Amino acid sequence: MALRVIFFYLLLAGLVALTWWRGRSDDRLAAAVCVGGTALTVLVGNKLDIHGSDFDFGAFLGDGIIFIAFLVIALRSARFWPMWVAGLQLTTVSVHLLMILSPDLPGLIFGTALAFWSYPILLLIAIGAWRTPVVERWRAAHDIASRRAIT
Repeated sequence: MALRVIFFYLLLAGLVALTWWRGRSDDRLAAAVCVGGTALTVLVGNKLDIHGSDFDFGAFLGDGIIFIAFLVIALRSARFWPMWVAGLQLTTVSVHLLMILSPDLPGLIFGTALAFWSYPILLLIAIGAWRTPVVERWRAAHDIASRRAIT
């Protein structure tokens, strides 16, 4: 197994632990989507790898499903980070479409672009989970301050 794959799995495990420790439902659901997406990528065989340049419908479908899941989380959430995550996943989906439009480009460009966006997605979810208690305290303080005394 490649070192970058082991590194990604360790980051993913750390993200899951962090979301269960500090996160709430949005954070945990996003981490679960990442775990499910990773499992789905392994399940479809990951024919692209980092050097492949052929369009892989299974990988495209999997990334599309992951994008829809992130979009649903973003539309239901009161936080802003899920919108960033959905946008980065949309970038991944668009790379698949570029593979159809520009099959002459070297496969390394496509493979690297597909692999790259996973790391910022994990980072954004981790930052969102880490900041969840802070945001909740801030919202609670402002909610109490905005209430008027009953007279």
